[in-house]
Amino acid sequence: MMKMDAMASEDDKIPGTNFPAQPYDQRPSRMRFGKMKLFCGSASHELGAEIAQIISRNEPYKDIHPGYYERTMFSNENIFVKLNESVRGRDVYLIQTMASPIHENFMEMLIMIDALKRDSAWRINLVVPYLSYARSDKKDQPRVPITARLVANLIETAGADRYITIDLHSGQIQGFFNIPGDALTAFHLLRDYVRSKKIPDLVVVATDLGFAKQGRNWAAALDCPLAFVEKRRVDNKERPEALSLIGDVNGKNVLLVDDEVNTAGSVLNAVRVVREGGARDIYFAFTHGFFSDIAFQRLAEAELAEIIFTNTLPLAPEKRLPNMTILSVAPMLSEVILRAHEGRSVGELFNE
Repeated sequence: MMKMDAMASEDDKIPGTNFPAQPYDQRPSRMRFGKMKLFCGSASHELGAEIAQIISRNEPYKDIHPGYYERTMFSNENIFVKLNESVRGRDVYLIQTMASPIHENFMEMLIMIDALKRDSAWRINLVVPYLSYARSDKKDQPRVPITARLVANLIETAGADRYITIDLHSGQIQGFFNIPGDALTAFHLLRDYVRSKKIPDLVVVATDLGFAKQGRNWAAALDCPLAFVEKRRVDNKERPEALSLIGDVNGKNVLLVDDEVNTAGSVLNAVRVVREGGARDIYFAFTHGFFSDIAFQRLAEAELAEIIFTNTLPLAPEKRLPNMTILSVAPMLSEVILRAHEGRSVGELFNE
């Protein structure tokens, strides 16, 4: 495996990876499948178009563009999909994140997979940057489902041959799939951005103990101390009760880290706790921004120095707060798609 520092500087890396970009004429091709075809679901038009643009810079893929299809919602709320071009014998990549409305986008994804299968696609690769229901990964109460397993079963039954996703809530969800996949992380993308800011006197703070391992990774990567917010969720309440701070943030700048934001209740509690602990400027980095309406109000109230996340989920420009920085996962996903298509290592991107 070639090491990054032997080949290129930090600025030459593929964003979101630890690997340098290679000139396209030097890329070793081991293409085993039919010609590539991309389709972008309704929730991923912008991200899919960016991915297609990046891939098409490579001469063999210069004709790559999002595939054409029709999507109709009937008066009875049934979804109808019709492909407007053939995928027979193609290596198809369907890009569809589980954004709001989740169930509408999820059904569209399953229906599109079925349409691709029935049109004799050679291989169907589902690129789902944000996988919903990932938090329902175990029976932590009596008489409850394991919905993450159900989602995996539905994707397989629809006809997907493999999947690509980013920052699953817990790693064991990979075991729910009986098809191969690439469970990626946006950690390198977020880390490189935060590192470039050179924030002095920084302390990484995990917003709960369940994120302790990832918090340690952040602290090690940024060479700074680590602290934790201990919290407890009572009776399935939407907003958890934050209890205490484990660690020292007095007079320090703080980087709060998490994987997903929905209502922003956890981060608001974490901000309160670290401010009470004497923190100075507070930054917040996470992967998935699944913002409910109340989240924007809470994030505005938190008066964070910067809110840093990725575009695994679309966010309308009018909803973006002035202190939000959105990093694109398109370069990373583009490279992973190319490597999956050409039969080359994905782990190599992350020095694995």
